[in-house]
Amino acid sequence: MREHSEDPRTPGNGAEDGAAPPAVWTGRATNRIQWLLAAAGAACLALGIELAVDSSWTSGLAALTMAVVGCVAAGLLMLYGTIAFVHVAVRVDADNLEVRCGHIGVPRTRIPLAQVIGADFDPRVTPRQWGGWGYRWRPEKGTAVVVRRGEGFVVRLGDGRTFTVTVDDAEAAVRVIRDRLGLSTPPPRTT
Repeated sequence: MREHSEDPRTPGNGAEDGAAPPAVWTGRATNRIQWLLAAAGAACLALGIELAVDSSWTSGLAALTMAVVGCVAAGLLMLYGTIAFVHVAVRVDADNLEVRCGHIGVPRTRIPLAQVIGADFDPRVTPRQWGGWGYRWRPEKGTAVVVRRGEGFVVRLGDGRTFTVTVDDAEAAVRVIRDRLGLSTPPPRTT
C-alpha cells in the first residue's frame, strides 16, 4: 500500500504538483514469506497439544512433560514472533512518527518529530544487515523495524541514535518528514 492522505483536499503526497504535503502520511510494508514461519509455529503448537492428548509415551512423565512444554513454547514463540512482524504500518503527522508492527500494533514506537534532526532514504535495507527480521537493535547502527528486504528510511535523532524502517515508498516518507522539519528536499534517488 502506498501513502495516503487523511485530508481529502490534498491528493497524493503533494510533492508532484507543489501543493502542501498531506496532513497525515501513511505507509506499509508486508512480508508474506513470514506466514510460512507462522505455519511452522502452528505445527509445533499442534504437536505439543497432540503429545499432551495422546500420552502413550513409555519414557515417563518427565520426558512427556518436557516434550509438551517445549513444543507449545516453541510454537507460541514462533507464532508471535512471525505474526507480530508480518507487516509494519508507518504514520507521519504534524507532530510524530509512529511505527506499528503486526496485526495488533505491538510493538509500537512513537517518535516526536521535535527529536528528529534528519531523514534519509535507504534503497537497500536487508534483514542480514540487522541480524534478522523484526524489531532490531545494534549498538553501532541504532534501531530498526525490518519486515522485508528493500527500500526504507533512516531517521536521525538529536541524541545521535538512528531509527530505520522498511516501508513501501520510503522516499515519500522522507519527503514528508523533511518537509515537517523544514529541511531541503533530499537529492534524487540513484540506483
